[in-house]
Amino acid sequence: MPPACFILSADPIQIAPTVFKAGEGAEAQFLGVVRGMEDDKIISGIDYSAYLPMAEKTLQDLVARGQREHGPHRVFIQHRLGFVAAEQPSIIIRVCTKHSAESFDLCHWYLKEIKTSVPIWKKPVFAE
Repeated sequence: MPPACFILSADPIQIAPTVFKAGEGAEAQFLGVVRGMEDDKIISGIDYSAYLPMAEKTLQDLVARGQREHGPHRVFIQHRLGFVAAEQPSIIIRVCTKHSAESFDLCHWYLKEIKTSVPIWKKPVFAE
């Protein structure tokens, strides 16, 4: 895992093994999957779209802000675009830090910021 990396693509999320660097003692990982229900209706999946130039710039700024405000850490974020079937992962956030509390807090912080500031839209695809 590089110091900071984000990917927006249709590629499936691959879970890579953790390799700790000197001084790191914790990794927190969040894996979000598409639920099979939306508004109490069965869905086959979600179609994710984004305005890529703006989404990539927002993520770049978000990662830089995370480093400034929360100190040095490694972070990897992948959010899928296009159709993601129900029960398949749509986002992964991995954060490596010195201590566990930092990793958990940062993972939660990144998720909240992505959901509220990155221009990624979702459109449920309802089952017939």
